[in-house]
Amino acid sequence: FVTVTDANDLTLPPGALYSRKFTIDGEQISLQVQDTPFVSLEDDTDSICCQEQINRSIYWADGFVFVYSITDYESYRVIRPLHQHIRKIHPNANIPLLLMANKGDLLRARQVSSKEGLQLAGELGGTYYEVSARENCEGVHEAFQQLCQEVSRMIGSCNGEKRRGLHLVRPKSPNMQDLKRRLKQALTSKGKSATTL
Repeated sequence: FVTVTDANDLTLPPGALYSRKFTIDGEQISLQVQDTPFVSLEDDTDSICCQEQINRSIYWADGFVFVYSITDYESYRVIRPLHQHIRKIHPNANIPLLLMANKGDLLRARQVSSKEGLQLAGELGGTYYEVSARENCEGVHEAFQQLCQEVSRMIGSCNGEKRRGLHLVRPKSPNMQDLKRRLKQALTSKGKSATTL
């Protein structure tokens, strides 16, 4: 389970949950990605405006992907306060994180240098990737695969113990909920038609 905090995209539905399965080192991994709603800074301060949905995502995540746009300095600025917010929720946890600089194809509009991205990733203790989701999805795939390997190693080192002692219910995929609802409706309508015969 990975939380993606996208500080540069307002077009995605808030709280969207995506599920994928793939293989890492011969083991099938089920990945759920929670795309958190847009996060912004409060009134030109270093405090973040953060909805409760983000806090719930932070509690259950096994890893974090911080996404900013190289063409939007404000999206870069929000990463540090957001990381501090996560550390307040998990003060002693060693949770893998990835700093992803998106829109690498828009170099002429760049506002955040690669050096700044690398420096911030080092400060946060994460891995840095500069990608273009539009032109090269392989870079995004590679970044997520590395993060999943780190999460897998971290979970494996827990030796079966519950991570961080949290007993929170993880969110369910909206797709699965919709499927269950439609199945229940179909079964209910079949039951009604059988009783009318």
